[in-house]
Amino acid sequence: MAKLTVLKYPHPFLKQKANPVATEAINDDLRQLIADMFETMYAEHGGGLAATQVGLNMRLFIMDGSENKDQKFVAINPKIIERKGEVDDEEGCLSFPGVSAKVKRSEWVKMSAVNEFGEAYEMECDGYHGRCIQHEIDHLDGVTYFDHLSPLKRKMIEKKYKKLMQENEGS
Repeated sequence: MAKLTVLKYPHPFLKQKANPVATEAINDDLRQLIADMFETMYAEHGGGLAATQVGLNMRLFIMDGSENKDQKFVAINPKIIERKGEVDDEEGCLSFPGVSAKVKRSEWVKMSAVNEFGEAYEMECDGYHGRCIQHEIDHLDGVTYFDHLSPLKRKMIEKKYKKLMQENEGS
């Protein structure tokens, strides 16, 4: 397996809308890429990772919100087909290391997707998993959690983020 590079804000690729994955592209090469994405996500201490965050133009994300790294799941060509409620909660992102902010999301979502073997499925989630699904699908649409913030809040978080990045470059 190989660790991939997670793109950091303000990399322009993070604003790209990803293309669907063709059925014939769901093969051993893609499964190896998915394994590399999991390795990368775990190394970065994340719970979800979209292909666009590692510079890949494909509608694919992975997720594992478990402490034991034993609840892996893959979503290829994911689509939210139903949502309910609204909740405001803290959110972070591997592409924005060191900062987080409260983001308004749907409280519950129903998603359709295809797994790494080409099998279609639907999934209903709330809480952390529901939030993660929405966050990762946003990435595939070229939207970051910064885009959900008010201009003032975005400016404050961006200032903190830039300061952290400068400090990290100096160390």
